[in-house]
Formats: sequence, structure tokens, C-alpha cells
Amino acid sequence: MLAAAAAALLTLTASGCVTVHGESALIPAATPAEAEQALKDFTVAFNAADKAYDPARDAGRVTGPFGEINQAGLRSRKVTSPNGNANHRPLELADAKFAIPRKAGWPRFFLADTDSNRDTDQGAGDNRWLLVFVRDSAAQPWKAAYLSIMRADQVPAFRREQGYAVPVAAASTEAAVAPGVLGERYVAFLKDGQPGPFAPGTHTTLWRDQRKKAATRTGLVTQYVDQAESRGDFAPLALATEDGGALVFFATRYYERQTAAAGYRPKVGQDVKALMTGEVKDTVTKRWVSSQTALVKPAGAERGGVTVLARLQGVTAAEGS
Repeated sequence: MLAAAAAALLTLTASGCVTVHGESALIPAATPAEAEQALKDFTVAFNAADKAYDPARDAGRVTGPFGEINQAGLRSRKVTSPNGNANHRPLELADAKFAIPRKAGWPRFFLADTDSNRDTDQGAGDNRWLLVFVRDSAAQPWKAAYLSIMRADQVPAFRREQGYAVPVAAASTEAAVAPGVLGERYVAFLKDGQPGPFAPGTHTTLWRDQRKKAATRTGLVTQYVDQAESRGDFAPLALATEDGGALVFFATRYYERQTAAAGYRPKVGQDVKALMTGEVKDTVTKRWVSSQTALVKPAGAERGGVTVLARLQGVTAAEGS
């Protein structure tokens, strides 16, 4: 009995984190001080990379869909502006509100809801930057995997237990759509547009309409192929909301292929050319990474139960043929 009890004792590490033998107990993902430091470290690295247009300077602080978008964007701008960012304005993230869940085992994550200096601070231009930080072990630094920019009134109230946010598992049945299949459902909607869980809006019905218009543009055929993405740091992450639903961050990839009519070439901007392989004759294929933030109603609200609040996307590669 004594040996069994000793094996279950908590040991305090030098960083102040608590480790449980067997990784079976619920442990806070981070302390508030650690979350503050992670946000600070990210901001310092992000500014250094943005000023020099050097992806290496923040590669250790970004990952997942946001990381891939960030790194590709910096690689592109390094080609188009090799001397760096002449218009660099340091990013400032203030008024940080943290939603830190408890979780058994790894990986772990937390949310930082912040006010950036990139908005107007009032009216329709006022928004919040939501950053989801992840790490796979205590030996790794916290990295920003998701970035979502939305209005302050769109950020939901999170459910708390003993002061901690509550994570929603990928296969959870508490919400109208399980976080783990949200990417697949979104991809299916973009393909066929059939009525389902997604409420009409900028990132659902209007996004499909924009694609349809692009596909029928005179002299240019545009095709889209979407794929859900959930591997590694692209895994969907969700926090329970007070109403019984969830705020879900999930990722997709899509390919946009543009083929011009005979005698013409698709127009390609300098930012895309910087990421391109091959030569554009009549076709250019762009590979995009897209991250979405969705507010999901509680189970039972299947029709229109998912509102996609924000979408961040970027070209990560291109090929000409």
C-alpha cells in the first residue's frame, strides 16, 4: 500500500509544473505566469521575423496551420523584399485573457484572448486576436498553432470548472458536431453545399458563392479540391462554452487550380511566384492552408448548429505548368 501510495504522489518540477506518474490525473496545461511568458516569447519572435522577413526567427514559436501560413508568408516576402520589412510595426498584444484547461497527458494547449494594436479599438474595426498555444512535452516550448481574429462580441463565455477552462474531446457528443469530424463536414459542405450543420455566413455560403463565380470566369477555369487536416499540431482543439456547446479551432487544406483558355496565361502575383515551382504556361495550382474557428451549439442543434466565425488562410506552395 505504501509503495502504491508513493507512486501516486505528485512531484513539483523546477518550472513549477506538477507531474503525475502515469499521466492519468487532470493537470493544468500551464500556470498563468507560464501562459503570459509564452505569449511574450511568441510576440518577440513574431516581431523579429516580421521585421527581417526571416522565417527562422519565429520558426520555434509557431506550428500547425498558423505556423505553416506564417512561415510560407515570410519566405515569400523574403524573396519580394530581401532587405526586410520597411513598414514594420511591432505587434503588441495586451489585455490578455487566458483559458487554460486541465488535461491528462500530452499534448496540452491553452487559449490567449488578446487585444492587438492592429485594430481601431472601437466600432466595427475593434477585434480580438485569439491564439491557441500547444506543446507536446514539458521539454518543448509553447508554440502558436492557431490564430483567429474576430470581433470582441463573438468571443463566447467559456465554461469553467474550479477556475479552469474545460477541453472538449475530438469524439465528444456534447456539441452538435464532434470537433474531430468538423473538418470533414466542412469539406463536404464546400463540395456539395447540401443543407447541414453550417449556418449561412461569410465563411460558408458566401465562400461557396465566391468560388462558383471564380469557376465560371470567362477565359479561366478554376477548380477547388478541399481536404480535412488533423495530423499532429493540425489537430482540432476545442473548449466548452457556458451554453453547453464549444468553440472549435480546426484546419483544412485546399488546392486551387486555374487553367487559362488557349493563348492566355493565368495572372500570378509576385507573392505567389516567390513560392512557385515550374513554369506557368496555361495552368497554376496553388496550395492553401486554411484554419477556421467555429462556434458549435450543444447537441441536438444539427441544422445550423455551427457558425464559422473566422477563417485565416494563406498560400503555402504553388506550381506552374
